[in-house]
Amino acid sequence: MESMTGRLLVATPTLKDPNFDRTVVLLVAHETGGALGVVLNRATEVPVADVLGAWGELARDPAVLFEGGPVQPESAICLARMRPDTTKRLSGFHQVAGSVGTVDLSADPDRFRDRITGLRVFAGYSGWSSGQLEEEIAAGSWFVFDALPGDAFVARPDDLWPMVLRRQGDILAAVAHFPPDVSLN
Repeated sequence: MESMTGRLLVATPTLKDPNFDRTVVLLVAHETGGALGVVLNRATEVPVADVLGAWGELARDPAVLFEGGPVQPESAICLARMRPDTTKRLSGFHQVAGSVGTVDLSADPDRFRDRITGLRVFAGYSGWSSGQLEEEIAAGSWFVFDALPGDAFVARPDDLWPMVLRRQGDILAAVAHFPPDVSLN
């Protein structure tokens, strides 16, 4: 099995689970035991500063918590995009792909202040047991695409689903215009 860590899962229009309808998930871990990711395009209205104090100063617009997924919504996962020259030697940062990784929220945010170029905090996460994600992909529930470093930090997260599909070109670009409810078409 080749790891999909750092790749995007983009919900196909046929995936109607309300937890994942039109979502874009960044996989932060994918191993033989399962997979873990965060939904990138479900912003809440809760400011990061209201929940995590000084971390809120480092969050980029929109500087709110995101719904990372249905598993353990009381937990938090922090993604950061670091200056490329600082990713390898910074404790509290776990690289996912390139300059993007997870950050230990128990650390002092001031240690990261001059190194972060983007930060998002996710309440909960999306998780799959061993083989479950691969089965869902084979069943046509997910497209799997390479992530760009800025995908997790776009200023308009609601636009991420069609944006990722459009950049694939050809027929996948047309999927970006698929109506949410075809019966209303």
